[in-house]
Amino acid sequence: MGVSRSSPEKGISVVTVDYPPVNAVPVRGWFALAEAVRAAGRDPGIRCVVLAAEGRGFNAGVDIKEIQAAGHEALIGANQGCAEAFAAVYECETPVVAAVHGFCLGGGIGLVGNADAVVASEDATFGLPELDRGALGAATHLARLVPQHLMRTLYYTGRTASAAELHGHGSVWAVVPRAELPGAALELARQIAAKDGRLLRMAKSALNGIDPVDVRRSYRFEQGFTFEANLSGLADRVRDTFGRSGTEGV
Repeated sequence: MGVSRSSPEKGISVVTVDYPPVNAVPVRGWFALAEAVRAAGRDPGIRCVVLAAEGRGFNAGVDIKEIQAAGHEALIGANQGCAEAFAAVYECETPVVAAVHGFCLGGGIGLVGNADAVVASEDATFGLPELDRGALGAATHLARLVPQHLMRTLYYTGRTASAAELHGHGSVWAVVPRAELPGAALELARQIAAKDGRLLRMAKSALNGIDPVDVRRSYRFEQGFTFEANLSGLADRVRDTFGRSGTEGV
């Protein structure tokens, strides 16, 4: 249980998240994930990192129960932890391949949207149910997976998109049966890791340098509205009514 690292092949590091039952990640887990990805990227022998998960789904976002129990302190910790984990994936010195199965929600979108490549199982679904949780965030990353208008519709409705839909938009490299996902992700990582290690690191820096959006700053801007919703009490009211705060307008 937790975050672990393994090296199934030379040049490849697999970072695995395992927080049963649904991979709703606690505050400490986001920071552990960030450190694991950064450590893998710093290793001169690693040329590609695979981000994977155990259990029913890839990621269910933050641990809402932890936030409800510990209040603003946990909210601040979760926001800081998510920001660090998402940034660690984006800033990892080597390419990161996300291997996604089952549900990929909330914080999971932040991780996958910042990855360099995505391989998904046929049962994978992607979405941001943030408005039902009294929160905002990770639209920055969903916008890297789907076109702008689709991103907005998914965000406002809380609906999910399938792996096949994302494959159609070009953001998922391959869709495979669930049993074949680990092998498919490793195969892509193997192809990447076959390149010269120093040149791969230069390529990662170059591609990040020409990105039109500063993903770290953009996400932190979004998080400000999550703080506002929580400080005003709106977030609690929305969560208590399963995403429906009534008809009072504001």
